[in-house]
Amino acid sequence: MSKRTLILGANTNEARYGNIATKRLLKFGHEVLPVGIRKGEIDGVPIDNDFKTYEDVDTVTLYLNPTNQVQYYDYILSQKPKRIIFNPGTENPELVALADAQGIESIEACTLVMLATGEFGA
Repeated sequence: MSKRTLILGANTNEARYGNIATKRLLKFGHEVLPVGIRKGEIDGVPIDNDFKTYEDVDTVTLYLNPTNQVQYYDYILSQKPKRIIFNPGTENPELVALADAQGIESIEACTLVMLATGEFGA
């Protein structure tokens, strides 16, 4: 089952995890919404830097450290995702508390591992 996924911290640099995750999500058949600071594209999918609101976002997967997340709290929560995945290095108790207050599930895990083990779409 495809999960509409917003990748916050998407980047054109192929060595960055936001880029790798975008490609892997596409490979597994998920709809991706890459969002980053700079415009560009990943495998033909444009990176949005206007931070627009999307409909029916299932998952937000984070590739920003907690300090850089603060300015995006309202944006992340405005997407009304079912879950937020805090990838290694992005763990943030403050954002977890804000998400919990809105009924959004928070998961400390690795999107890439979840995809490889079949847990992402579960």
